Amino acid sequence: MQLWVGLGNPGSNYRLHRHNIGFMALDRIAERHGFSPWRARFNGEVAEGKIDGESILLLKPLTFMNLSGRSVVPAMQFYKLSHEDIFVFHDEMDLPWGKCRVKKGGGIAGHNGLRSIRDLSGKPDYWRIRLGVGHPGDRALVVSYVMGNFPEDQRKDLSTWLDYLSDECSAIAQGKPDMLATKLAEHASHWAGAPVKEKKLEGAALEKAIRDAKVLHEKEKKIVEKQKFIFEHQAQNSDNALANALKTARKSKTSN
Repeated sequence: MQLWVGLGNPGSNYRLHRHNIGFMALDRIAERHGFSPWRARFNGEVAEGKIDGESILLLKPLTFMNLSGRSVVPAMQFYKLSHEDIFVFHDEMDLPWGKCRVKKGGGIAGHNGLRSIRDLSGKPDYWRIRLGVGHPGDRALVVSYVMGNFPEDQRKDLSTWLDYLSDECSAIAQGKPDMLATKLAEHASHWAGAPVKEKKLEGAALEKAIRDAKVLHEKEKKIVEKQKFIFEHQAQNSDNALANALKTARKSKTSN
């Protein structure tokens, strides 16, 4: 069995964000390969199916990006999966839009979703399916860029590219994940998805974009802090319930 994880943020406001390309990839894979309907599990949504005879569990964490490990690790533990069985689809700014690279282990390049999985699973030795979204050209604009929608003129090509990705992901199921990038590269001459150069901002426009990026970053921090509090509260309640159940069981055993 393999666990395929798509990283993103839950909610309709985030649906078309570059940061959500992992969610988009899994939605398209589930659709084109006839997976089961999505259902709630492991602090996320899961769908089950088979590709080339290999059982696959698709998982979209609903914890918000920065807490993705709180969804992934419980699934790993439940199914007793090793890092070798985990494939994480995520946005990659170091690759041009429309490119894909596959990598096992290594650094996280500042990606908070990958950091959460690494920190909670204990090591970084899972597979990464790096889906290129391009870079805004200025570090100060990174947050607003990945938390921005794919532009209208890219969405048709994005849909085509997701179809290619879904059709070629059988390479992962066959135990040849490195072949995925090669297969996608073979499609490059057959579609219009050449990397799009973002407009370079200067002067007042750049200053405004940086201010907007800082505001967005602060909003995201508050969302993550709130979500973290909710999960910690739920975990505490779960621990208390378990402790009470054990205490009751011991009392019952003693009285008998």
